Amino acid sequence: MASGKSIFKDITPQEAAEMIEKNKDNSQFVLLDVRTPAEFESAHLEGAENVDYQSSSFKEEIGQLDKEKKYLVYCRSGIRSANAVQIMRSAGFNEIYNILGGITLWADEGFPLVR
Repeated sequence: MASGKSIFKDITPQEAAEMIEKNKDNSQFVLLDVRTPAEFESAHLEGAENVDYQSSSFKEEIGQLDKEKKYLVYCRSGIRSANAVQIMRSAGFNEIYNILGGITLWADEGFPLVR
C-alpha cells in the first residue's frame, strides 16, 4: 500500500459482503477460509481459498501467500480466523480483515454460500 499503513480490522458480514462485491474483479484481493478441508467442502463463500488453520503446515502455507494483497479471512465462528490474522500480521501481511461471527453469522444473515 502506498501509505505504508497496515490495516487489521474485524468487520461485519454486511461489510464483508460489500467488500467482496467491490473486489470481485480485483486480483489483489483474496478471500481466505481457514477452516478444515471438510468444513470447506460442506459450504464456503464463493471464490474462497482454503488454508487449514489446524494444519501443521499452516504457517508455512500462509508464508507462501503474497503479503502485499488484501485478505478477507473467515472460519466457522471467528475464533480461528482471529488467530490466523495474528499469525499473518506477525508474518508481515499489510491488510487483513476478519469476518466477525465467521461463516455461521454470514449464513444467519442470509448471505450466499457455495455448497
